[in-house]
Amino acid sequence: MTDSAPAASSSAAPPPPAAAKTTVDIGDTLPSLAVKNEKGEDVETSTLVVEKGVVLFLVPKADTPGCTQQACGFRDIWQEFTTLDYDVYCLSADSPNAQSKWQTKKQLPYQLLSDPKRVLIGALGAAEGSRTKRSHFVFEKGGKLIDKKMPVKPVDSPRLALEAIKRAKA
Repeated sequence: MTDSAPAASSSAAPPPPAAAKTTVDIGDTLPSLAVKNEKGEDVETSTLVVEKGVVLFLVPKADTPGCTQQACGFRDIWQEFTTLDYDVYCLSADSPNAQSKWQTKKQLPYQLLSDPKRVLIGALGAAEGSRTKRSHFVFEKGGKLIDKKMPVKPVDSPRLALEAIKRAKA
């Protein structure tokens, strides 16, 4: 008697379920998740887009040269975003305490959002292992994604986000 492989069954197992979506694409909605701001207060992301559009720019680590360049770039043209009815938020995996110190040191006029477990960062598709990809996401009022850049150069991110909003409003 010889050993042989069992015959293939005609009722093959169903294919594995599709992997959960790990990024947002143009036209998708801002994921509804809870994060903390630089004061340690809870922020529900879905509430951010109820009355205004939102720019979320992501930095790998607060108070480092590239991240500071990007953050100060948004700071320097922040009024242009608010004039267009958009709020700006910086998102990183840093602690609220580290973000608060950076915000004070660099006089950043917008909120910083802390996502140490990278739940929102991952939902946006910007998690790369234990790192955060430098990027930005522009959500119109109501939460629909109208622009994203990933990766993006720190010096270009503020201008590109502002241009995307101006194009959408044209």
